[in-house]
Amino acid sequence: MKHQKKGRIFGRERNQRNALMKTLLGSLIMHEHMATTEAKAKEVKNFIDQLVNKAKVARKDEARKVALIRDLRKHIPLMAVKKLMGDFTNRFETRQSGYVRVIKTEARKSDSARMAIIEFV
Repeated sequence: MKHQKKGRIFGRERNQRNALMKTLLGSLIMHEHMATTEAKAKEVKNFIDQLVNKAKVARKDEARKVALIRDLRKHIPLMAVKKLMGDFTNRFETRQSGYVRVIKTEARKSDSARMAIIEFV
C-alpha cells in the first residue's frame, strides 16, 4: 500500500532526486519557462507554489526573513533566491496559488517520452 508515500521517484536515489529538483526549480525561476517531461513538470509545479509563498512571507515579515531565505537556499540556488525575492513577489502579490502552468506538447521523438512546457503565469 502507498500510505504516506507521495511524490515521484524518477528512478533515482534520494540525493540524485533532490539535486534534480533543485536544478529544475532554479532553471525555472531563472528562465521563467522550460521544456521537460510531463512527470517532472507536474512535480516541479507542486514545489514552486511552496517556494513562492515562502518568498512572499519573507518579504512581508522582516523578523522571519533571514530564516526563510536560509530555508529557500536549501531548495534553490542563490541567484534564483534573489530573483524570487525581488521580481516574483511583486508580480504574484495578489495571487494565492497557481503560479505556473503546464502545457502538454508532443512526445519526444527519441524515446516517445511525454513532454510539457512549464511556465509562470
